[in-house]
Amino acid sequence: MPRHFDPQLVNDRFGDAGLYVDLVFQRRAVLFDLGDHANVSPRKLLRVGEVFVTHRHMDHFAGFDSLLRLLIGREKSLRIYGPPGMIEAVEHKLKAYTWNLVEGYDGNLVIRVIDVDETGFMSAAEFQGRSRFVRADCECPQYDDGILIREPDFLVRASTLDHGIPVLGFTLQERMELNILRSKVASLGLAVGSWLRRLKDAVLGETSDDSPIQVDWLDAVGRPATLPLGLLKREILKAGPGRKIAYVVDCAFTPENEGKIVALARDADILFIEAAFLDADCAVAADRRHLTARQAGWLGRKAGAKRLVTLHHSPRYKEQGELLTVEAQKAFLGG
Repeated sequence: MPRHFDPQLVNDRFGDAGLYVDLVFQRRAVLFDLGDHANVSPRKLLRVGEVFVTHRHMDHFAGFDSLLRLLIGREKSLRIYGPPGMIEAVEHKLKAYTWNLVEGYDGNLVIRVIDVDETGFMSAAEFQGRSRFVRADCECPQYDDGILIREPDFLVRASTLDHGIPVLGFTLQERMELNILRSKVASLGLAVGSWLRRLKDAVLGETSDDSPIQVDWLDAVGRPATLPLGLLKREILKAGPGRKIAYVVDCAFTPENEGKIVALARDADILFIEAAFLDADCAVAADRRHLTARQAGWLGRKAGAKRLVTLHHSPRYKEQGELLTVEAQKAFLGG
């Protein structure tokens, strides 16, 4: 996968589930799940602008406190998305500490928390350091089709799965891949520069083709200051489908979950999915509402994912090395 997205597991496959995704060209990152993230450097965590929490079991949410400690006193905005009850959970976490000195910090940490229910409805609240993190409910835009974030470059979609409690699965997808044909840029007498970023933003923002785009010329004498967006799209841009990663953990192997996971991960470039148990222990997996490695591989194959990465392996198999990975990959490849 080219480095538009740079996804990395937070821990090894037997550790707490978590995925750090560097959005390389935006100088920011997103984090899926908030368990133990000691393996992620402070420098990387400071890039995180959004956290997507699947559910509030300790191994998926206990890292909130350490992230808070890193960010406190900085001029920083953080958005946290999670299933119903996430706002109250963050509120209680913040209320557990005494904030009588927080007004003297240089930076104002702002945490916006968004609850996402099974219908896709979102509610939000904001907590600001300058206000001693007192909860302030606020309006939240609503999107269709499970979309939580819709930005010019990418979108994030969620689906509610069953783990005995509501659990969110996520996808992160580029809206469109746009490549500049530099040889065509030169042949038109145009210069490579920051205007090409503005051109991409206009295309991703679905600006009309007759809109003027300010351009830079190698020799500007006698040249127009702008060219139509439609002409530039035809001549110097090559568009393709955006890349997509999916993240699915802690869910039962049920017909309803199957349909939702397959739809969520359809044609993903990488599907990150839990494989907690070997299929020989499928009864244990069913009782604990987790996936087996074989089930994870089968779901990835049915979704048409290009690559499967398993995580959240049960520690009972730690001495058995790659058995879970092998079982998952065999099912994924149709073996």
